[in-house]
Amino acid sequence: MKKVFAILSIVAICSYGVPVSVSAQEAAATEEVAATPAATDSAAAAVAVETVVEEPAAEAVEGGGMHKALKQKFIEGGAGWMAPIALVLVLGLALSIERLIYLGLSSTNTKKLLASIDDAWDKGGVEAAMEVCRNTRGPVASIFYQGLSRHDEGVEVIEKTVASYGGVQLGLLEKNLTWISLFIALAPSLGFLGTVVGMVQAFDKIQQVGDISPTVVAGGMKVALLTTIFGLIVAMILQVFFNYLLTLIEGLTNDMEDASISLLDIVVKHSGK
Repeated sequence: MKKVFAILSIVAICSYGVPVSVSAQEAAATEEVAATPAATDSAAAAVAVETVVEEPAAEAVEGGGMHKALKQKFIEGGAGWMAPIALVLVLGLALSIERLIYLGLSSTNTKKLLASIDDAWDKGGVEAAMEVCRNTRGPVASIFYQGLSRHDEGVEVIEKTVASYGGVQLGLLEKNLTWISLFIALAPSLGFLGTVVGMVQAFDKIQQVGDISPTVVAGGMKVALLTTIFGLIVAMILQVFFNYLLTLIEGLTNDMEDASISLLDIVVKHSGK
């Protein structure tokens, strides 16, 4: 009986151990097969990452910086709409620079000028004072010259002359500001118009294709919106120059008004002698 149990035990162990070992071998083989593609995939992923890392670096080296990016976006926006916006920017900047130069040359040291007029009047009379104004650059000196040329007609006439000629000089200071203001309004308007036309063209492409493709829609909308972006950027740049010019003109105007009052005081002082 013990021999029977022993034989059955051996048969059971053999019958159980073989499948286990076979299954274990198969599992090991499967793990090796699975590990091999994983390793291959890992190596491929590492190579892909290196390639992805190297490609942006190469693009950054060959990209040319912001200048090339702006040029690319300008081309994508379409020359038909981007060129007028660029022209508006060039004209607006040209007028702004011209005004900056003019206003810079129009500034005068009024305290020094008034002191020179007072000293010249003491030494050589009103003609010497007018000569000082004639040799001084700027609208303040021109206003003083016009006022002193009417000194024989009384202080009231001098005051009216100074006020009238001050208005003329103020008009010269504000020259071309209207054009800059026009360009500020025109730049975003051209951008919006280009956007609307671009959207219409995008919908025309969708109608021709007969299907709402994300590529068609995104491409058309991108080109359309670029004109608006550039138009707004141009308007903001010109707006900064415009406000700065207004600040300079306001300062010059206040300086002219204060100096005119001081000139009348000098006229009254010398008229009483």
